[in-house]
Amino acid sequence: MNLSNLHPPAGQKQKKQRVGQGMGTRRGKYSGRGAKGARSISGYSMMRGFEGGQMPLHRRMPKRGFTNPFREEYVVLNLARLEKMEGSEFSPESLKASGVFKKFDRGLKILGTGEITRAITVKAHQFSEAAQKKIEAAGGKVEVIAPFVPAPIKNPKRDAAAERKAAKKK
Repeated sequence: MNLSNLHPPAGQKQKKQRVGQGMGTRRGKYSGRGAKGARSISGYSMMRGFEGGQMPLHRRMPKRGFTNPFREEYVVLNLARLEKMEGSEFSPESLKASGVFKKFDRGLKILGTGEITRAITVKAHQFSEAAQKKIEAAGGKVEVIAPFVPAPIKNPKRDAAAERKAAKKK
């Protein structure tokens, strides 16, 4: 036996039915799509969840949950990662410069996963209790930085309007 003798089981391979090949083929004229309507047109694609004009299930169901618009996303870093890194002092700026993370919007939080065996000084915006205890137990220091507050977005039109309003009051 060799590869040239292999063939699929009988009935597995079937020729694709060609449509639009004349009235005698059963699939002529409208090619099995019927006359008129959205589905008869080439390029038609049905929206996910479309139910023939009835309100779709995903829109009939009640909304659930809540997304907090004031949530603060911290970049998290475990002690195990700090243990592998060289140096004894770590700050958000030095960690960003060394490529540990790309950007931090709200701040840096140190978590206590892993062990630390040397004395290090870590500056961050937040620490978990476990991380703080482990760093101090190893003879290191923990420094909490003031929370990161992004600069307000300047709106020249609004600022000018506020100045005019203040000038009118005087």
